[in-house]
Formats: sequence, structure tokens, C-alpha cells
Amino acid sequence: MLRTDLITIDPEITGGTPVFTGTRVPIQALFDYLGGDEPLTMFLYDFPTVSREQAEGVLKAAQEALLPPAFHVAPAQIDFSFTEKIPPREAAA
Repeated sequence: MLRTDLITIDPEITGGTPVFTGTRVPIQALFDYLGGDEPLTMFLYDFPTVSREQAEGVLKAAQEALLPPAFHVAPAQIDFSFTEKIPPREAAA
């Protein structure tokens, strides 16, 4: 069994499917909702046993797992000065 404050994986709970800790709601349900263009508020409404903090925590954990810190660039760190050297496009006839 694996249990954190966000996710529980236990063969005795939904056959070992990762769920939000303290619930029987699969983590996959959150990604299915968001992938289907449903807002987070709709997911939370449909699954009231999941707190906003849990859902946001899982999304943050997924972001950190998929995007290493090197990929997180603050806008001020990007140098756009090269765009000054690009000639303007001519209008299409």
C-alpha cells in the first residue's frame, strides 16, 4: 500500500487504482474531466469528497513530475530582442 496526503494506492480500495486519499475517487477522474474541457469546479461539484486542495495538489505534483524545474522559465528571463531583426511581412495581394 502507498499512501500520501494526496494519493492512496491500496489493493483493498478500488483494486489498487490510485485514488484521492480518504476517498474512493480515482485520480484518473480528475484528468478525464479536465481533458474533456470540464472546469475544476465541475469536478469538485461532482466529487464532493475531494477537496480543492487535494485536486490542486495532484495537478501540481503531476506538473512537477512531468516538467523539471529547468523548463519553468519566468517571462522576464526570455530575451525577445531577436524579433527586432525580423523584417515585416509584406501584405498579401
